[in-house]
Amino acid sequence: MYHNVYFCGMENVCKICPFSSKTATPLNECDFEQLSENHVVVKFAKGDAIIKQGTYSTNVAFLRMGLVKIHLKGPSHEQIVRLVKAPAYLGLPTTFGDKINQYSVTSVTNAEVCYIDITTFRDLLKNNDLFSYEIILDLCRNELESFHRCSNRTQKQARGNLADVLLELSDRIFESEKFMLPLSQSELGNLIDTSRESISRMLSEFNGDGIIRVNGKEIEILNKKSLIVISQNG
Repeated sequence: MYHNVYFCGMENVCKICPFSSKTATPLNECDFEQLSENHVVVKFAKGDAIIKQGTYSTNVAFLRMGLVKIHLKGPSHEQIVRLVKAPAYLGLPTTFGDKINQYSVTSVTNAEVCYIDITTFRDLLKNNDLFSYEIILDLCRNELESFHRCSNRTQKQARGNLADVLLELSDRIFESEKFMLPLSQSELGNLIDTSRESISRMLSEFNGDGIIRVNGKEIEILNKKSLIVISQNG
């Protein structure tokens, strides 16, 4: 469900956008003008579908605010692959490869997405080598992260995987040792391939051991060193 769609043209709003990513650094004045005239910003509420698996990809989606989950339908159930925090591009491999979205993206918090005209984005890639280089670096980082995540998920036990998720939420997503869980216990279980009951039990154990403090959906990490040891030992 779309909320508050608004167009950004005429003014060079992309140049002064506070949400732009590092990849936009090489762009010049004309590039930003081109972007400003060929994109639309859409606001999403928590739980809204931003990209749907199986649909045709017609624009480049750039997450400028919020947190989303990437998930896809497998042979037996829907699988959450990872969480993505703004600023970040969404679905670039699909947009320039298959053209049919191979996974879904759903907002976990309220979010804002820039939909950029694909022809405009291709022109920027063709005409600006440094911009293309930054996009390739971003794709490579994401791919390597996916490889490591897949390896950890299959080789670690559930405790190690849950510790990884809590550390990621603390260090990379919320940048705080106190945060609200953005996913339900069922979704956390889906993310690390275990049951909701196991998530509930492990959170209680971490809480009882003084590693974290659990208050409803609020998590506070009290002993980060212990959580890191659990993550490392798997």
